[in-house]
Parts: sequence; structure tokens; C-alpha cells
Amino acid sequence: MMLTDTHPTTHTRTQVHIGGVIVGGDRFVVMAGPCAVESEQQIGTAARLVASQGAAVLRGGAFKARTSPYAFQGLGLDGVKYMREAADAAGIPMITEVLSERDIEAMEPWVDAFQVGSRNMDHTALLKELGGVRKPVLVKRGFAATIQEWLLAAEYILAGGNDQVMLCERGIRTFSNETRFTLDLAGAVLARGKTTLPIIVDPSHATGNPALIPSLAAATLAAGLDGLMVEVHPDPTVALSDADQALPPAMFGEMMDMLRTLAPAVGRSLA
Repeated sequence: MMLTDTHPTTHTRTQVHIGGVIVGGDRFVVMAGPCAVESEQQIGTAARLVASQGAAVLRGGAFKARTSPYAFQGLGLDGVKYMREAADAAGIPMITEVLSERDIEAMEPWVDAFQVGSRNMDHTALLKELGGVRKPVLVKRGFAATIQEWLLAAEYILAGGNDQVMLCERGIRTFSNETRFTLDLAGAVLARGKTTLPIIVDPSHATGNPALIPSLAAATLAAGLDGLMVEVHPDPTVALSDADQALPPAMFGEMMDMLRTLAPAVGRSLA
């Protein structure tokens, strides 16, 4: 079960295995890829791109939760299969979002890890079902959730017997509208002090602004957290989802170079 005392550092931290990549170990893990799987060619190009720059895990959305019912909703299970092929070809594992407990069985043979998005953090039926799978699960913090509510969402999965759980801070709603959300880096560090589970940060959704992402990525590394999830698109100008926040290839490469340079200064290395 998850620890909620004030001294979790006295206990062994949980290590989550996404394929051959360990999240929560000594190495800082970068998960990267497009917001949405748009085509077999697009996700293949994206997978080669992020892997070549040092990302350890491919991320992408095949089932998309969108504010508008008329927005691109993803390619569904076909998109998951395209991701599987792309990840295998690039030599890295993959993670993708599951929206409904009804989709778990069909997706499970194809994925290395499931993601529970911010909108579904309170979807207890989904969380309970994921407690019965033997694949890692990443739980994103709801954009109006307290730290305790976020930790208890993960507890639903742990209580079902699945101990391979990660947490992702992706920004919360505040009075400020200068960025898409407000990145609660302090909350992420606080959460890491209340649980042994790995904590990563998604600065793409938190800011909605590619120019801010590298600095917040560096802050995440320096804060002692376990990794990043960032959106990268081969050509953001034609992206079908979240085009404004996706890192273009050159900027992603520069960010990865910066993280590799910074990591030894804080006693870390990149996975």
C-alpha cells in the first residue's frame, strides 16, 4: 500500500518498470511524443525522433478526452496498435491513455503502461479495474484536485493489487490565466514526501507554452523528482491536438542536451 506518513524516505521507494525502463530509480526518465496519434506515419516519425534524442518512453494519445465533442477524438485501438509498432521500431516502450474500463482488455496486449488522464482521476470504476491489471499505471493529477485526493486516486489501484503506479503533476486551475494551468511543482515535491510512488511532471499541459517547458524540465530534475512527460510533434503547425504546446524537434533536442548537462550536477543521469 502507499505510504502517507511524513518520513517515506526511511522506506524503499517504489520502482515502476515500463518495459525495460525503471521509473523511480536513480535515473531521470523522459517520456515524450505527440499529444495524439494521427496516423501510422506520424507516430512512427515521432517515435524515431524522441528516441534519437534520448527519450526513454514514447507517449501519445489514441483515445482522446476533448473538451469539445467535435474535436479530434483519436484513432482508438488502431492508434494504440500504430504506437506499438512505432515504439518497437524505435526500441523504446510506450504509454497511452485509457478512457474507460471497457477498453482495458482490448488495449492491454498492446501497451507497456496505461495512463489515467486528469479528467479521469476521479473515475473510480476505471481505477478499480486498473488495480487488477499487471501493467504499470500513471495517474495524472486532476486539475482541481488536492494532493490528498490525488494520492487516494492512486490508492484505488494499489488496493486492487497493482503496485506499479506512478503519479504525474500536470498543472492545476488557479486565478491565473497567463499559462494554460499553474504548475504546482511544490505540490509534486510535497507528494513525493508522502508516498514512495514515483512522481513525474508534465510541463506541456501545465503551461501550454513550449518556451517555458525547458526551464520547468530543468526545475523538475533539480527538485529530485523522477521524470518528465512532454509533448513533441514532428511538425506542430499541423498537429490535430494541442498544437500550440507541442515542442518542435529542434527545441526538444536542445532541452534534452540541457538535461544531460545538468543531471550530473544534481547527482543524476538520464535513463
